[in-house]
Amino acid sequence: MSDLTTLTRKPDRGTDERAALDELLDSVPVGVLCTVLDGMPWSVPLLLARDGDRVLLHGSTGAGALRHLADGAPLTMTVFALDGLVVAHTAFDSSANYRSAVLRGSAEVLRGEVAERALEALTDRLLPGRTEEVRASTGREVAATVVLALPITEGAWLFKGRAGGSGEPEEGSADVWTGVVPLRTVAGPLEPDPWNGSGAPVPPSVRRVQQAYPGLG
Repeated sequence: MSDLTTLTRKPDRGTDERAALDELLDSVPVGVLCTVLDGMPWSVPLLLARDGDRVLLHGSTGAGALRHLADGAPLTMTVFALDGLVVAHTAFDSSANYRSAVLRGSAEVLRGEVAERALEALTDRLLPGRTEEVRASTGREVAATVVLALPITEGAWLFKGRAGGSGEPEEGSADVWTGVVPLRTVAGPLEPDPWNGSGAPVPPSVRRVQQAYPGLG
């Protein structure tokens, strides 16, 4: 069996510092969940939230793959942030600045009040303070939701990333432009639904999202 705990290509880009993993998980709201279902690979992007030493996930009880995971099937969760395009003196030497992580393990099913608190934590991760602005989830809504927690355990995750500019040409200078094109996610203009009450103010939770993803001015 191959070693799943060690980077085999460009190991210098990896780190075992938990702070780097936490920062990535806290800044990227979507990951790709993967497993094997009926002998075939299966993957789906899902919203996520780190809650201490675990990652919270959720989906519909009608999703067969999530029931498969609820039964203890092994899984991986991949997260990725593209921080910039690295423009080098050749196409071959061009690259990207990024942060990525793969977490492995089996998910725990959360039930009852624990599941309710996890759903609130997930909501407030995406829209900080939103649970204080809306009604609580009903028992029926919670019952229709599979809530999973993936533990973050030592030896069960890999982090890899790159930062900085391109490598210096062997000639010592380039006759074409080289450098980095930084990339980031920004919040656009709000698009209120037509059924909002007249004069309904923009809530603090939405303002916080705008502050978290500021535009370019």
